[in-house]
Amino acid sequence: MKFKFLTPLVAALALVGGAHAQQQGVTKDEILIGSIQDLSGPLAGYGKAVRNGLQLRLEELNEQGAIHGRRLRLVVEDDGYDPKRAVLAAQKLVNQDKIFIMAGHLGTAQNNASMPVQFSKNIINFLPVTAAREMYEPLNRLKYAVFASYFDQMRMALPKMVQEKKVSKVCIIHQDDEFGLEVMRGAEAGLKKVNMDFTEKTTYKRGATDFSSQVARMKGAGCEFVVLGTIIRETVGTIAEARKTGFNPLFLGSSAAYTDLINKLGGKAMDGMYATMTTAQPYLDDPSNAMRFWANKYKTRFNEDPSLFSAYGYLIMDLFIKGAQKAGPNLTTDSFIKAMDTVSVDSDLFGSPPISFSATKRLGSNQSRLSQIQDGRWKVISDYYKE
Repeated sequence: MKFKFLTPLVAALALVGGAHAQQQGVTKDEILIGSIQDLSGPLAGYGKAVRNGLQLRLEELNEQGAIHGRRLRLVVEDDGYDPKRAVLAAQKLVNQDKIFIMAGHLGTAQNNASMPVQFSKNIINFLPVTAAREMYEPLNRLKYAVFASYFDQMRMALPKMVQEKKVSKVCIIHQDDEFGLEVMRGAEAGLKKVNMDFTEKTTYKRGATDFSSQVARMKGAGCEFVVLGTIIRETVGTIAEARKTGFNPLFLGSSAAYTDLINKLGGKAMDGMYATMTTAQPYLDDPSNAMRFWANKYKTRFNEDPSLFSAYGYLIMDLFIKGAQKAGPNLTTDSFIKAMDTVSVDSDLFGSPPISFSATKRLGSNQSRLSQIQDGRWKVISDYYKE
């Protein structure tokens, strides 16, 4: 009799245990995806474009059907490009909204700040929009990155450009944080290949708007080639100040400065600037039929021209869809990881390099190429750099 009395209690406990075992962010008819973007700060142009790109691919999937009966839903939080706000945003998405995965989070310092929140709840950081090595190093099963690191971009491109342009005085201006330091370290490693070092180094604080003193230092040092560890406003501000003072070195930015916002904001003064990049800037009149169709579809949906970061968002969501489909009906963090570790993509409509992952390789590709602003538009001018 005593055994029969306890049976309902045991059954109830079993139900509670089953409820706790349910995969967070996955129901029988929905997968909840979280993302943190800068929608109000210095990189709001990037953040809004990433959000729109994510949303466009998600809507395509939902219009066409579902992933094993589940539709996708995206929840986006604004961190204003502030690491402290990124932590609060991650806490909300992980603990309150209970997302399945964090996709396309923008910013190096912001990702570094929020990843511990996610990892404590077994939430994957999926293809963040930053090319910092911390996005895939040290190896962590919950990290997936797709962009060639700022370090490798500079390490591979800079020595080739220095030799090709026959310059002897190379300088750098960079943001005084993890992002800027990654660009600097990669450039230093590249210069070592050609037995060179920086002639001048100068920095600025995140959010700075006046670069006159930094430009004056580089001009005074006779810099012929300037590496830009800068993003949008800082890139435009530095080059505009240089042009104004008659200082016209070669300028090379990382993929963080490869955006149509540079030439849109800076105008003719930006012509001639170089940047390392992978995925190509989409244009409404692109020679590629597939790119042109996608760009016009984007404009119809959001009433604005697409940017490179729109393409990033779209591709990030597309790779998530590939992994989730391959994971099968029983979607969990473990099944998704197992599936993603076998995903391989040869190329895409934006000309990205081949991408693949494994249990010991969490960077999709370390290849990048070179583009230059010519007559107000980015033009790809090199093949992918290889070791």
